[in-house]
Amino acid sequence: MQIFGTHDENTRAQLAQVARQARKVALMADGHVGYVMPIGGVAAYENAVSVVGVGFDIACGNAAIRTDATLQDLGPKPARAQKELEWLADQVAGTVSFGMGRKNRSDDAPTDDPLFDDPAWSIVPLNHRQALHTKARQQLGTVGSGNHYVDIFADETDTIWIGVHFGSRGLGHTIASNFLALGQNKAWGERVPEAEVILPLDVGVGQDYWHLMNLAGRYAYAGREWVARKVVSLLGASEVELVHNHHNFAWKETHDGQELVVVRKGATPAFPGQKGFIGGSMGDDAVIVQGSASTDPATVSLQNDALYSTVHGAGRVMSRTAAAGKRHRKSGRILSTGRVTVEMMQSWIRQKQVVLRGGGLDESPHVYRRLPEVLTAQGSTIEVLHTLRPLVVVMAGADEVDPYRD
Repeated sequence: MQIFGTHDENTRAQLAQVARQARKVALMADGHVGYVMPIGGVAAYENAVSVVGVGFDIACGNAAIRTDATLQDLGPKPARAQKELEWLADQVAGTVSFGMGRKNRSDDAPTDDPLFDDPAWSIVPLNHRQALHTKARQQLGTVGSGNHYVDIFADETDTIWIGVHFGSRGLGHTIASNFLALGQNKAWGERVPEAEVILPLDVGVGQDYWHLMNLAGRYAYAGREWVARKVVSLLGASEVELVHNHHNFAWKETHDGQELVVVRKGATPAFPGQKGFIGGSMGDDAVIVQGSASTDPATVSLQNDALYSTVHGAGRVMSRTAAAGKRHRKSGRILSTGRVTVEMMQSWIRQKQVVLRGGGLDESPHVYRRLPEVLTAQGSTIEVLHTLRPLVVVMAGADEVDPYRD
């Protein structure tokens, strides 16, 4: 059991529980308590997949596009560039759909993507299929809320990057919820508690989940790439490079000469030379990394123990309720105050000169670890290729609640 960084007792206990049924487990430095399996956890199984390990937001992940634009292209003077960034923030907020259950409002929404003709749709019971199909069409290319975002960055050469973070929206949530039910001998559509459900891939229900999980993966890739490219077009730039990874997913991989199913829940694949985009927070730098290609035996051993994985973000240190407090759902009456104030968040954002649209106190930089410390804890397993400082951050509004977030 390889554990990077420092974690509380509950997080380590969750990993230990997962290890009882997995062949091998690891925990990344951004880990924290999740549903049954900790966020930042990685688990390898023999010809089986953990439904709750992949999670409700199947195929949540990050995409980053390096453009051919630079900060200087926004304006020769800082004041002019700042006005352009403010305009871009408004354009993103007005063009891309953020928030719970939203529909893609754009005329060029990717509703005709070939994934909608995938044979895997036939797995969904007939009386539920059309509704799910319609919802998925409407939501493709929407971002949701919570910690999901669209960011505009500049790297160390002032080259502009576009970064996005979200998953498979209602499609993935529906798939996960119903296979949790099927795995507990209930029917599609029944609600069940979150519990460890391990599905063998040599039985029908396991095969069905695998096909639909991969369909959700295609869906998430299509949505993130559409959003990121839409923002590139708003910028008036062209795409130079795409870095794209799921971090809530399962893959068939060979480790120590054996094929295993590797589940990463809030963990980024990081094989030697494989690139990944890792976000910090709305007020912190992000990075482009790659798995180390070093042949040093110590590094290779550490990568193997990590199941060739790394962090997916900075990692929370404060729950949403602890950060923002709690209100009565109907009356709005304050039930408890949070540890983060509006003034605290705005002060941080001003100091970093970030143009922010949306975002709540539960996503303030105060609720996250600092990304450089998290990356250092991963040791020599990864290499940082680019450091991206945020210029614009667009998220759902503070009052949005999204059941599909990771």
